[in-house]
Amino acid sequence: MTERNHQIVVRALPEDRLAETHFESRHVDREVPAEGQVLTRTLLLSIDPANRTWMQGATYRAPVRAGDVMSGFTLAEVVTSRDPRFRPGQIVECDNGWQEYACQPAGTLVPIEPVTELTHHLSVLGLTGLTAYFGLLEVGRPRPGETVLVSAAAGATGSVAGQIARIAGCRVVGLAGSEEKCQWLTGRLGFDAAINYKTASLSSALKEHCPDGIDVFFDNTGGDILEVALRRMNLGGRIVVCGVVSQYDTGSPAPGPRGVPGLIVTKRLRMEGFIVMDFFAQREVATRRLAGWLESGALIAREDILDGLDAAPRALVGLLAGENLGKRIVRVADAAGA
Repeated sequence: MTERNHQIVVRALPEDRLAETHFESRHVDREVPAEGQVLTRTLLLSIDPANRTWMQGATYRAPVRAGDVMSGFTLAEVVTSRDPRFRPGQIVECDNGWQEYACQPAGTLVPIEPVTELTHHLSVLGLTGLTAYFGLLEVGRPRPGETVLVSAAAGATGSVAGQIARIAGCRVVGLAGSEEKCQWLTGRLGFDAAINYKTASLSSALKEHCPDGIDVFFDNTGGDILEVALRRMNLGGRIVVCGVVSQYDTGSPAPGPRGVPGLIVTKRLRMEGFIVMDFFAQREVATRRLAGWLESGALIAREDILDGLDAAPRALVGLLAGENLGKRIVRVADAAGA
C-alpha cells in the first residue's frame, strides 16, 4: 500500500492581505526517491515574512503559484537515502515546504549535528540567526560605542541582530509594535531602549533615544519607519536592508521613502541589501560564534512554536500581523526516538 503525504497548498494567491482561506490541505501519495535523491520527513517548519514575498513573484527564488505546495525552510529527518552521503535518521536542513514528506536532491541538503535543542538550529543557529549575524557584522559593520537601531526588533531576525549589536559593544535601540514587546527587549534582551512605533511620535522618540544619531540601522520594515530613520542617520552611516515587512502583505506597496537618494548623498550613507546565502562560505565560523554566545547566555533564543502542519497558515497570517515574539516555528513531527 502506498504511503500518504499531507501537504498545505496555495489555493489562490492573495490580491491584498493574506488569509488562512488562501491555503488548503490535501493528501497525496508519498514520493519514492530516485537515484541521488533523499526522502525526508519534516520535523520543524520555519515561518518567515519572506514566505509572503514568494507569493508576489520572483525574488531570489522561483515564485509560489496557485496549486503549489507552499514553500518553506525546514529541518527534517532522513527516511530513505539513495545517496551514500546520507543515512536514515540523520537530521538535515532543507527546503521541504509545507508538507510532511519530500524527496530532495542530495546536493541540496545540509547535514545538521545538533549541539543544543533542535529548534535552536532553525532559529538562532539556523538561517534566521545567520541572517542577523551577517547582516549586522558584515553589512552594517558596527563599531563599539556606535548607536544601532533595529526595526521589527522583537521578531526572529531583529531580536538576534540587536543582541549581537549589544555583544559588539554598541548602544542598541529597538522598534516594536507593543509595550509588551518593548519591555521584553529592554528587560530580557538587554536593549538600551525600545520604542513602540504604534503609539510614539517616531521622530521625537528617535531624537530622545538616539541623541547622538544613528550609525547603523538594521531595517526589517522599510516604509515610513525607514523614511524617519534616514533623517536621523549620522554621516557615514550604514543601512542594512534585511526586509520590507511593512510592504509584504498588501497588493499595493507604498512608494518611497522620501529622502532617497538625497539624504544618502548628503550624509554619505551606505544602504545595502543582502541575502544570507551570500555569506555561506563563512557559515561554519558564524554558527560556532552564535553557539558560543548561546551557551554563555550572552545570546537568548526566543521561539514561538505552534504544533501541527495544519497550523502553518494561521502561523504565517499571525506573523504578518505581528503576533510573535522571537522566531515562529511550526512543529510538524518529533524526531524518531524523541
